[in-house]
Amino acid sequence: MRVRAKAGLGLAFAVIAFLGALAFIRLAPSDPAVWNVDLAAGDLPSNAHVFCIRPDTRYGPITGDPKALLARLDAIAMATPRTERLAGSAAEGRITWITRSLLMGYPDYTTAEVMDGPSLCIAGRQRFGSGDMGVNAARIGAWAQALLGLQEAPEMTGL
Repeated sequence: MRVRAKAGLGLAFAVIAFLGALAFIRLAPSDPAVWNVDLAAGDLPSNAHVFCIRPDTRYGPITGDPKALLARLDAIAMATPRTERLAGSAAEGRITWITRSLLMGYPDYTTAEVMDGPSLCIAGRQRFGSGDMGVNAARIGAWAQALLGLQEAPEMTGL
């Protein structure tokens, strides 16, 4: 009887710990000062995915107002499931969004910024873990494809 009670207690503890970890992932605050960063400063983790529309790439140069392009990107991002704006605006020239995974609610952060050139860069990174199985690159590629009216998602360009 004692063995069963200990096993039950251990299982209950494991379930509570698992639920606590899930709650932390979903409810942990996102500090805009940490995530809405200046992309030009290069303070991104090495595993960040980056796409830039620059004059020196086949996707550039940007014609018209780059902030208007950022506003169009904001509309595309906000139409993405489980995505919300964390900070910034097109008028400010930088926006950061949080997109959460469907099952576990893991947050990924995507920042887009108007930069000199003129250019527009989009960077995505995850908060937890060291790899994202390509989901940030896929999201950025889909957003860039919709923004530029491309037939397929572009490759990441880096900063």
